[in-house]
Parts: sequence; structure tokens; C-alpha cells
Amino acid sequence: MDRESRDSMEDIHLRILRVTDDLGVIQRELNCAAMQAPTDPELMEALADPPEMESIQALKAALDQMRHFLWFYTQVVTSDSEMGEKFRETLRQDGPAPIPEMEQQFQNATDAIMLRYLAESKFRKPN
Repeated sequence: MDRESRDSMEDIHLRILRVTDDLGVIQRELNCAAMQAPTDPELMEALADPPEMESIQALKAALDQMRHFLWFYTQVVTSDSEMGEKFRETLRQDGPAPIPEMEQQFQNATDAIMLRYLAESKFRKPN
């Protein structure tokens, strides 16, 4: 890895740390607002305002997209399996579109993971 690539990865690592810290702060502040809202009608109304909800929905969409990307990224980068190698080969040849059979296999795996998460989430406490 050349110096420019190392510097770029270091910049990405630092940005990830900053974003992770920011997300923690946002979560704590939203949690405090959600806890106060039931006893404060004005705060409840302000939190439910369309601009407020639009920003929350935009954040949610960005986080959902990032979660999907990070899952894909970790599969490509860490997988020593034949499927991981096929993914990397496909990306080298054709760009980011996976071949249909692999896409279906990963969709099935994603569905199974989501079902397990939903089944287990009934027994988890909220943050």
C-alpha cells in the first residue's frame, strides 16, 4: 500500500470515529427528548413537526443505506469463501452489480438474518 492510500485510509478511520461519536451524541439527545416529551406537550409537538420528522427520516434512510453497504463491504473484504472470491472477481470485471445467483443467495441470507433479528428483538430491551 502506498503512502497516499495509507493516508486516505487513516482519514477514513478518523472520519468513522467522528461520525460514530456524533451518532452516539444524537442518540443520547433524542433519547432525552423522547423521555421528556410525554410530560411536555410543546416539546412533543415540536418533535412531531414535519421538518423535524423529515430530518429523522433522512438520517434513518442514510443509516439504513450505510448498514447495507457495510454488510456488503465486510462480505467482500473478509470472506475467504468461494462466494466472496466470486464477489471480488465480479467487482473487478463488471463493477458493483453482483451476478443474479449470488444476489439471490445474499438476499436469502439477508432475509434469514432479518427474521432472526426480529424474532430475537422481542426479548431485547430498547436502548
